[in-house]
Amino acid sequence: MSSAPPNLLSNRFGGRGVRSATSLAAAAVLAFGSSAALAPAAVAQEAPAAEAPAQTLNWAACPERVTTPTAVCATLPVPLDYADPEGEKIDVMVMKQPAANPSERKGVVFGNAGGPGGDSLPFFDDGLFTWPQELRNEFDLVAVQPRGLPDSTALECKGAELIDPVTAATNYGGALRGLCEQSQPGYAQHITTENTARDWEEVRKALGEDSIDILGLSYGTTLGSVYASLFPAQTDKLVLDSGVNPDDAWNGLMNAQDPAYKARTNDMFAWIAENDATYHLGTTALQVYQRWSDLIVEEVGVNPSVAPPPAQVGDVPPAFEMIAQQYIDGTNLTNPARVQFENLVGTLMNPGANQMSSTVLGQTRQIVPQSAAWPQLAAAIRDGLPEGGVGGGPMDDPEVVEATLQAGNMQRIVMCNENQVPANPLTYPDFLWATFVSGDIYNMMGPMFTSGAACAGYAPVTKLPAVSGEALETQPLQLQGLRDPQTPYQPGMVLAERMGAHVITVGGGDHGQFAKGNETVDAAVLEYFRTGHTGVTEAPAPPIPTAEA
Repeated sequence: MSSAPPNLLSNRFGGRGVRSATSLAAAAVLAFGSSAALAPAAVAQEAPAAEAPAQTLNWAACPERVTTPTAVCATLPVPLDYADPEGEKIDVMVMKQPAANPSERKGVVFGNAGGPGGDSLPFFDDGLFTWPQELRNEFDLVAVQPRGLPDSTALECKGAELIDPVTAATNYGGALRGLCEQSQPGYAQHITTENTARDWEEVRKALGEDSIDILGLSYGTTLGSVYASLFPAQTDKLVLDSGVNPDDAWNGLMNAQDPAYKARTNDMFAWIAENDATYHLGTTALQVYQRWSDLIVEEVGVNPSVAPPPAQVGDVPPAFEMIAQQYIDGTNLTNPARVQFENLVGTLMNPGANQMSSTVLGQTRQIVPQSAAWPQLAAAIRDGLPEGGVGGGPMDDPEVVEATLQAGNMQRIVMCNENQVPANPLTYPDFLWATFVSGDIYNMMGPMFTSGAACAGYAPVTKLPAVSGEALETQPLQLQGLRDPQTPYQPGMVLAERMGAHVITVGGGDHGQFAKGNETVDAAVLEYFRTGHTGVTEAPAPPIPTAEA
């Protein structure tokens, strides 16, 4: 992969010592409320007798963070409430990259960067992704910035970063929604997946396109599936990259992520060990883990409590070689409890020390689903902390902090508005312990959501529309990684079944498969966008960049 991996300095948990409730909200990459009645989602509606005349898009320069030179942007007013289409309006920004070779143009691809809360305007820039030139040549690439995000009508929830720990533990959803209501009364309840999909339809009409192709990543598979279910006649090809189980909306989503993140982190430690000639961090995953743990202790004064990878023969000291298997079994039995005990003692003995403050820990969890960034983290573990710590970078920029918090707030609003999975109060003690005692981000997200704490005090206002591919003329294509921790494989197959998708199973555990340097995947997706089908059913893992010396 030729593009640069994510920067280790951009710690989405904030700099050292940042532990606010909003920082926790922003950390959840991808759901709740009380038992208030749910308004049924409008999955199928009769088409109006005649479409209103399409609006005009007045193209101009894009915001500076959109780096593709040919990109142009425009703002489109859309209904705040589609039940009242002539009522109050909000704006959504549209980014378009026209097909580089107009004579070969085959259509328009709408893309979404995921989230909910992901910034979609720069989605089609090269960076984390390397978009095939053939895609740029043959298709207009369009991204609609979701309602609630900057450059569309942004959702403002001023003061969310000041929510106190007691409120965060007992009424976070209610407090957040109250702050949003103070700034923009009535707006938050209309920030839903269905309304965002209907915004897409307004953009399609403004573009003058009879139908659109769709590329949805992660949460974008939810948004793309909802659009295709609401507007099947306007949907041509649909690519679902790293699908989300619609039945997990939204309390159930994070529960599957926690064990998957631990497993994929161990995969990364094993890869670093395989490259010991470059990194000199150990020849086993457990040895690499210990060096990583030492770096976190150096940074924040306390060790991480995530369970170490299993011991291997190479971890057995010479004195225990005669009873190697017993040593390995004993180590594997006691290590998880040992690191948790050491973390608790370190936290109690060092006031203010908490693993959640560690930039290294936060960045590790963030980049685990992107194997292209593994060499960067390995080099940081090998070379030690730079002066000022790993976290002294972009998160010191107030604009970056504000954008991160805003994305986290909008994500939580969408998930709370649509949650349809009942809370399990039995997991509430696990949430309290991981969040306010141990600071264990590897064990935090699941119980935060399953317990109902993430949206406590915030009753859902709708349900995620049911999705189905039955009315689509072209079978959708779904890409799913076998060990992807962010959208695990088996839950993702529920979406594939509902949409009737043709599935390409991708080796490895990256999150996001297309435009990541995987030639098999890229060729299959291009074939699908051109013809509506592909015979590919399996693809190898994407290549990991050459190890840094």
